[in-house]
Amino acid sequence: MNEGLILQTTRLRFVMWGEGDAGLLRQLHSTMATTRYLPGNAPWSLEKAEQRLRGWFAEQARDGTTKYKLLAADGSFIGRAGISRFGSDEFELGYSLREEAWGEGLATEAASALASWFFTRELASGLIAFTHPENVASQRVLRKIGMRERAPILIDGMLDTAFEMTADMRSENPGA
Repeated sequence: MNEGLILQTTRLRFVMWGEGDAGLLRQLHSTMATTRYLPGNAPWSLEKAEQRLRGWFAEQARDGTTKYKLLAADGSFIGRAGISRFGSDEFELGYSLREEAWGEGLATEAASALASWFFTRELASGLIAFTHPENVASQRVLRKIGMRERAPILIDGMLDTAFEMTADMRSENPGA
């Protein structure tokens, strides 16, 4: 039941992806609603999902962190969430949930747990996140966990809203 368990909260389990999980990832990003704020702004193909998984396996091996498969307490698949290296010297928090899981506070629970886990492991002194400028719900999540807005960042030709958190900021807001 806890095979590959990375992190657990009351309602969520973060586990490493398996070799056969590309279909789940493609399913997660199979609608315009779940991809409208992602680069490319289009549903993912199975090939793209497989490519992302290969990248996440490599990140986990290299950095000890990546985007993980996110499961509900009952074991059902609800999305992905984790922290990946961004560029050469920063780490980026990211998450994406199935539409059925929206509005239940799960993104906030996942983001908060990941921030605490990241700083407890002392992987770096800071963490960033960015969102499409129209993704107000995700911006609200990042503010709720104690991240603060910083200068926008250019990602794939789009000026995204960017956030940051340091270990000191997290220790000031540990329950978020």
